[in-house]
Amino acid sequence: MRQIFVTCPFVTCAFVTCASFVLALPAFGQLVAPNAIPKGPNPPVVFLDGYQATCPGSFNGTFGSADKTLQAAAIASVFFDNCTVTVASGKPTIEAVAGAFGAFLAGLRYTDGTAVAQVDVVVHSMGGLVVRTWLAGQSSGFRLNLAAVPAVRKAVFLATPHFGSFLAPFATAGVISSVLGNDAQTLEMSPGSQFLLSLATWNGGLDDLAGVDAIAIAGNAGNGFESGGAAGFDDGVVSLTSASLGFIRPGRTRVISACHISNPALNLLCPQTAPAIADLSGASSPVTQIVTSFLTGTNAWQSIGTAIENVSTVASAGGLLLQFEDANGKPVPGASASVTTGSGSVSLTAGAAALYRESIPVAPNLPVVAKTSSGPANLNINLTAATSTAVISKPGPLVHGVVPAGSAVFPYDVAAGAYVAIYGSGFAAANSTATLPYPTTLGGVTVTVGGQPAALQFVSAGQLNIILPVLPSGPATLVVTNTAGSYTTTTVVAAAVPSIFSLDGSGTGPAAAINAATGKVIGPAAPLKNGSDYVELFLTGLGVTTTKSGLDYADAPVTLTIGGVNCPVTYAGRVPGVPGLDQVNCQVPAGISGSAVPAIVTAAGRASNTVTLAIQ
Repeated sequence: MRQIFVTCPFVTCAFVTCASFVLALPAFGQLVAPNAIPKGPNPPVVFLDGYQATCPGSFNGTFGSADKTLQAAAIASVFFDNCTVTVASGKPTIEAVAGAFGAFLAGLRYTDGTAVAQVDVVVHSMGGLVVRTWLAGQSSGFRLNLAAVPAVRKAVFLATPHFGSFLAPFATAGVISSVLGNDAQTLEMSPGSQFLLSLATWNGGLDDLAGVDAIAIAGNAGNGFESGGAAGFDDGVVSLTSASLGFIRPGRTRVISACHISNPALNLLCPQTAPAIADLSGASSPVTQIVTSFLTGTNAWQSIGTAIENVSTVASAGGLLLQFEDANGKPVPGASASVTTGSGSVSLTAGAAALYRESIPVAPNLPVVAKTSSGPANLNINLTAATSTAVISKPGPLVHGVVPAGSAVFPYDVAAGAYVAIYGSGFAAANSTATLPYPTTLGGVTVTVGGQPAALQFVSAGQLNIILPVLPSGPATLVVTNTAGSYTTTTVVAAAVPSIFSLDGSGTGPAAAINAATGKVIGPAAPLKNGSDYVELFLTGLGVTTTKSGLDYADAPVTLTIGGVNCPVTYAGRVPGVPGLDQVNCQVPAGISGSAVPAIVTAAGRASNTVTLAIQ
């Protein structure tokens, strides 16, 4: 069995009743209409509220006087009410709401009638899942490559159940289900749902928020009933490990003493002496301070509240979402499993599609003893503390990470025609390296991207190096197949993703570069001379090219800075005769010297990793 580490039993009917109160509040007006947004020094902020048991939704009921608070910081506020999305019976799916959210963004206009090009978002609870679904392209209106849709610059997630809420399954039980009818949203927010697993693993096994700069704020005033855990582990509705953004980046989640909402019915789960986490009323509110600081570009938010990595209830614990699949990537039903920790065995709970648990002591290579309808399926896992980890276990090929071969540049996009490294497990029985021309089958492995076969340069058990086919920008289906099975995932093709090769293969340190006149590899023993020498810097990811005079020039505009100084580019494009490999040539400017001068390539507005050059 191969695996990959991608990167409330006490609830009674009274608590079920709480779930119906969690989300129904009176409606008030919003500050700015979506077609009359005033221009200012900061992008407008679009607010999204969470699940609504009854409609319409409420801006002030969820976010307090956030509009007035942000207006004081020269930020205009707009409200997207998810209640505007309806179906014939029950609740629309989160994917459907995400599609409507994309259309809403496309219609934003300034007071002069021009389209809004960039927005920030502040989201509460389920609203965060709506935004992530849209960013991941799991609905109509995928963020990338739709010129009419503004880009999201920054996002603030307030108590979003990234890995579900234990209250969600109870919202469709008993009396509540008879009122709400078919409630697709609470089913999708239930821990162990296929929706949550797919969202966590969509981009080559990862979710990177499509590169959006984001933070999360989580509350810990709950008494543990929601999660079946200890006091200080949740906000009465969402646990800290579920609300954390640590599965994307560390240091991006702040914890404050707060409840999920302000509602007396929630008092059994979170004492109402604590504020509601999404209430941005008043400049003294810690949530207001964090949000305002982050959106206006200061670092003050980093010292408000507590970094989730330093919170005692989760500092050495992590959540787990585990799905077993067959050789072709189909979920295997009937799974059960327990994790062996230093303090004993912890059983996982079966969700609709995956097993889960919100708090497990973290240690390297934790043994998982499992059974599925296909038989035993034991594995070892590595969990990340202070967040949850999505894990898929299957025989045959399994992908976790599709990145440029030079260096993994966040966000994890790839460019047409680039050298791309695919990481995972179960790829090939032995290492094989091809010579030019690269084949489309190597070591029994084939890869297709966007339906086109990819050329393979190297295969091993845990890594494949391919030349990405020339594809249009946007999401593309990637399929890895061998004799043991197949695996299908998604990667995102961008106009350019410059990724510079380094001499040691790490993507940092001395660059893979030569002196154009001497052909010598640049280093302390053979430095470049500023003001005279030309450098040839090797990389990948410049994107689509056009042939001129026998050379394949990059279509994207390319710049190179050395020591922060622009180095006028004389050539940017493919290395002649070598698919996937690019080079950038320039004459080193005068006045630059040092044994490790930083160099960065920018193509189509996208910056590369940083490498160094020796210059005298």
